[in-house]
Amino acid sequence: MLTMNASTKRLCLDADMGESFGVYRHGNDAELIPLITSANIACGMHAGDPSVMARTVELAIAHGTCIGAHPGFNDIWGFGRREMNMPTKDIEYLVTYQIGALQAIAGAKGATVDYVKPHGALNNMAHYDPEIASAIARGIRAADRNLIFVANCLSEMVTSGQDQGLRVIHEAYCDRQYLPNGCLMPRAMKNAVISDPGIAVERTLLMLERQELEAFDGTKLTTPIETFCIHGDESSALPIAKAIRKSCEKNNIPTATIADMARP
Repeated sequence: MLTMNASTKRLCLDADMGESFGVYRHGNDAELIPLITSANIACGMHAGDPSVMARTVELAIAHGTCIGAHPGFNDIWGFGRREMNMPTKDIEYLVTYQIGALQAIAGAKGATVDYVKPHGALNNMAHYDPEIASAIARGIRAADRNLIFVANCLSEMVTSGQDQGLRVIHEAYCDRQYLPNGCLMPRAMKNAVISDPGIAVERTLLMLERQELEAFDGTKLTTPIETFCIHGDESSALPIAKAIRKSCEKNNIPTATIADMARP
């Protein structure tokens, strides 16, 4: 496994949280939240409901975890991972609506929402479609212009967020492979999801140190990388998070939240 010398770089680790619904439990939030620095909380469209959102906010508060909204398509059946053809205005309002729901629940608990990170198919489509990316950015700005936009590295969301005057944080993935164009490898492709903690840790440390993505074919893509995402619904999420935190301790790499990373 790769090791690093003491580094001035900080590692920000975010994960998708609150993706249960009603009596159905998805993910392992209680064990995962203490290991991450920032929680992307589902807002009731692709997953989550008011009670799940409230419980997840409480967990984040208890562990000092930064809170972010994780809006997706209105597609609980497909877990927000099916592409939907929607007018961009509808996407804009859908994003604002979900942010507002989490802001209200967080506010009732004495917490604030610091950032927004799109989910699933919405996130994937906005990676390459500037109109969808712009709709998301406008939706975020309409909710609160001080919100941070967590955007895929090398995506149209980076440009759209900056155009809307939002603070943009560039995100890479610990547990996913990349295509040579910088997009995530589709889940239907073999080995798209990385479940081996050792491989995930090595990739994460390399991305942090070199500030570049590496595609499955070896293509290297230079980009700022400010936060790393783990998919909380994967069975490998907990062992990967544990391995990453252990590696940070071993290599004297400090951790930071998305809010920390956004400060000058």
